[in-house]
Amino acid sequence: MDRHPPRTTSEELDLYIRTYYSLLRSSGEVRVRAFEEAHIYSNSSLHEGSREPAPDVAAFAYSSGRLPACILMVRRIVLGQSHEHFEAAGLQVRDWQSVTTRGRRRPLRWDGGETLAAFVTSISDIDDLVPILTAFQIEWNKLHHLLSRSEIGRRLADCAHVVGKVTHGADGNPGQSAEQSPDEPIELDLEELATVLSLDAGGMKSLRAALGESLFDGLCQVSRRELDLRVRLLVGSYSQYQRAAQRWWSGIEPQYLRTTPPRRPPVYFVSSNSHSVVNLLGGYARLHRQQLVRFAQQRNPEHLAESLQDAIQNGNDAKADNLLYYLLRSFLHDPFGAPHREAVREFDFESGIQSVESPGRIDVSAQLVRVGALQQDRIDPRLLTPELRSSFSLLHKSDAVIMNIDYPLGMAAYHLLSRLAQGVGEVRGIYVMGKAATLNGRVGDVLISSVVHDEHSRNTYLFRNCFASSDVQPYLEGGTVLDNQKALTVRSAFLQNRAYMGGFYHEGYTVLEMEAGPYLSAIYEMVNPSRNPQNEIVHLSNSTPFEVGLLHYASDTPYSRRQSLLSKSLSYFGVESTYGCAIAILSRILRSELSRLAATS
Repeated sequence: MDRHPPRTTSEELDLYIRTYYSLLRSSGEVRVRAFEEAHIYSNSSLHEGSREPAPDVAAFAYSSGRLPACILMVRRIVLGQSHEHFEAAGLQVRDWQSVTTRGRRRPLRWDGGETLAAFVTSISDIDDLVPILTAFQIEWNKLHHLLSRSEIGRRLADCAHVVGKVTHGADGNPGQSAEQSPDEPIELDLEELATVLSLDAGGMKSLRAALGESLFDGLCQVSRRELDLRVRLLVGSYSQYQRAAQRWWSGIEPQYLRTTPPRRPPVYFVSSNSHSVVNLLGGYARLHRQQLVRFAQQRNPEHLAESLQDAIQNGNDAKADNLLYYLLRSFLHDPFGAPHREAVREFDFESGIQSVESPGRIDVSAQLVRVGALQQDRIDPRLLTPELRSSFSLLHKSDAVIMNIDYPLGMAAYHLLSRLAQGVGEVRGIYVMGKAATLNGRVGDVLISSVVHDEHSRNTYLFRNCFASSDVQPYLEGGTVLDNQKALTVRSAFLQNRAYMGGFYHEGYTVLEMEAGPYLSAIYEMVNPSRNPQNEIVHLSNSTPFEVGLLHYASDTPYSRRQSLLSKSLSYFGVESTYGCAIAILSRILRSELSRLAATS
């Protein structure tokens, strides 16, 4: 157990990392094509078709989902750590449009033209964004090359807007119609397009997923020009990452101390998402079931209305509640439900729940839950064990706060937890729920590890995970819980290949994720008088005065393209495992707090 895994980070991956960091040290713009050769020869498992002339539309879809829709117009991406850095470079990003992506939370500003500004909060943002941009450009240019030699591509390139109806949907579904134009209307035949691009039905589905609502405009742009993106890194210093974490905490601290006496209250720290803790403890969705049922019947988001109705009719309250929790977000972002946003916030506030959105302009929101203000009739019944039901009134004496943050990316986890630890009172538990790729399970399974190898510090952490299979399995109908696993914290989703993963798999590492190592590095520094070591075996099993729990739900299976999320969104499929993990975490917290209060009363 104490033996290090072999140094299996391939030379190709190391070369790729060194290449883009050395080039980004330049004070000017760097062309993304300068990264392409190193990217291709890194043999990334997420971009296995990078060397092939045929488009790898799965990788194109993955990259597109993590870039904003305006990327179709963008020529230049500028990376910086604060508004001041952008303004010093002459970019008044405060006045630019805020844009978002489907698959990644990152503060982005667009000037409405050719420049996109991306705020980076740790080196993980660079490790993530550079390969995404490179893969996107490689696949865009493959598509451009094929379209530019075809009649359909020439027709697309000549039109100001692609117009007319789509015929013969190549993915087996009716084609999508575009807006009519008085210019030169054409018909876009998706079967013809699939033939030109050598794509089967699955490939066409991935292409449509990549371009989303911008399918026709996107094809028009791709047909017209080869992509030649440029990137500039304004600043990338460790001290500035710490300063960003300080800004983030300064946005949370006033709310944390708002109604407390001078002593800082004890904290149970949770890193999960922005909805599960609130839904399970606040109860708005469950207690407003008919409102959400009507919304599902009228809008039928993701075709879940029938599933919700079946769950209710069959008396499957757990599944019905999970669906209601999932639908609440769509409800609040739909014109049907948007007027109720303030009512939801007030309802949660009555249960001691307060949300802090993007504190310090860092896109990692937080929720603060005052345990003493929780209301028993609003809590999800799966949390209310007989012991908790009979002694719930004791919780009203609690001064503890559950502080949940929307899981940050990679090394941002280290910076944010380190800063939070300096600002809170006693830490009574640290619980992390996140997504992971699995080498031996299926999408939707839950993975529990007690060994983590971190590619940032090169440390292997051994710790006592407070969770076991029995804590989560009762809340899953379809997934399996695998405990006693070993996790590998990678630098980026793209920065891994089969040789790299295979070497670790040989040593028993089956979970690939991005935050456990940075969190454990921060935990080490919370309980030791020295900085986190490098390239060592680190024993945390008996050195933490608080319990540590890590849960991951499988969102990808990189050895199985069939199940890979490159072509499939978790969507509702992952809700059961998400809420199974969240129930296990909150059950642990409430039991711990109840036991502490009983012992001191």
